[in-house]
Amino acid sequence: MKYLRRGMIWTLAGIILAIPIYWLRLEQELFILAGGLALFGILQLISALLVRYNGGRSGLVSIITDLYRMPKTMGQLAIVQFFSWFALFSMWIYTTAAVTNHLYGTSDTTSELYNEGANLVSGMFGWYNLFAAGFGLLILPFLAKITNRKITHSIALVIGGIGLMSIYILKDPQHMIFSMIGVGLAWASILAMPYAILTGSLPSHKMGVYMGIFNFFIVIPQILAATILGFLVRNLFGGDSIFALITGGCSLLIAAVLVLFVHDPAGKKIKLI
Repeated sequence: MKYLRRGMIWTLAGIILAIPIYWLRLEQELFILAGGLALFGILQLISALLVRYNGGRSGLVSIITDLYRMPKTMGQLAIVQFFSWFALFSMWIYTTAAVTNHLYGTSDTTSELYNEGANLVSGMFGWYNLFAAGFGLLILPFLAKITNRKITHSIALVIGGIGLMSIYILKDPQHMIFSMIGVGLAWASILAMPYAILTGSLPSHKMGVYMGIFNFFIVIPQILAATILGFLVRNLFGGDSIFALITGGCSLLIAAVLVLFVHDPAGKKIKLI
């Protein structure tokens, strides 16, 4: 019964969202969001039928059940991951457009200035990955040792959010390396800390299942970012992509606050490797 009720709610939510998107002729990408909601509802309706006629002996039913019964720590971390990966995807999509327009004053993809800006972005992405490697080996273990994993991750996300938003302030291309220092620290922490916290909260016999479900909250925010950021840039930000990066920075700051409330009972027992 619970799958039937929830499935109907999610399916109706998707249909209701699709109606104004169609009638108001909004961006077609928004149909992805509506379709995602409806699809999740349909999967639960199928689960309801499987429970009724097959006794629930199905991988789909098992996954849906585990999704709703995920441990407290995992549920809290899932929200943190949502905002973290939303920010990262906003950066990956819009940094080139933001940098070329905001720093070089052009959106003409055939111009020399645009190509110069695009080359700068390639370098910026290389920088933050390089910084992430160093921070992951040296800074994060040190911070985790003198504080704890939650505080370490929060600090990294705050610095990353500031770094991402600083692209708006630091208008000299040569200063972009400083922005990427912050992003690199956040990237290193996002790849390590949530999983270090998560593994201490999962039952061993469900480790694989819950790790798979946890990765949903990497994919979902990326789909959402691809769905709504274009709409926001065109209709709310006046076509200026730099505000998509500011939105991403704010998203990292939200994640930084939320991670402080994550229940981490094993935080003092498990060392970060």
